Amino acid sequence: MGKTLALKTADGQQLSAYLAEPTGPSKGGIVVMQEIFGVNPHIRSVADRYAAAGYTAIAPAVFDPVEKNVELGYDQAGMQKGLELVGKLGFDSAVAGVDAAAKAIASAGKVGIVGYCWGGSVAYLSAIRLGLPAVSYYGGRNAQLVGEKAKAPLLFHYGLKDAHISEADREAVRRANPDAEFYVYDADHGFNCDARASFDAPSAKLAMERSLAFFAKHLG
Repeated sequence: MGKTLALKTADGQQLSAYLAEPTGPSKGGIVVMQEIFGVNPHIRSVADRYAAAGYTAIAPAVFDPVEKNVELGYDQAGMQKGLELVGKLGFDSAVAGVDAAAKAIASAGKVGIVGYCWGGSVAYLSAIRLGLPAVSYYGGRNAQLVGEKAKAPLLFHYGLKDAHISEADREAVRRANPDAEFYVYDADHGFNCDARASFDAPSAKLAMERSLAFFAKHLG
């Protein structure tokens, strides 16, 4: 069970964050970046799983500068609201939130980031701008970022059946990051989230194993 922290970004924004700590010595720190649905039970459970694997995990509530305590459902209303909040927040504020979260857990060791959906693109951008080793799950906006060069190792997870991300967009990301680990699963968008109809347990399990191997390599 995690606890809540207060964070302050370099530009003075106040955020809360969910912190999950390992029972033994920490192998490093991992920022867990939310989907458009906020730091909801799914994202907290992801942080808990990384803590169980030995990492200090933190999920910053990056929507806080726009709206506090956002936890949305995986329905049409939640999707609309989440997209509206993402539009108001913008990438720069999200990355500032990641930076604050990474600094808050710096004592845990080297820090990386994992992100899902919109957060998958924030994770990619954090490798570009903050130099954090990053795991990007089905980042819908990744193709918008290929003009900028990453300063840290990258791992990308995509679903073959994902109607939100075209094959052309996937390939643009692959071409822009020839050294990245790149996996495509026989699954839909959101396959890691057991609260979604698109959840695919075998793909989620394999992606987690690969993500843990990536972090063991780059945060160890």
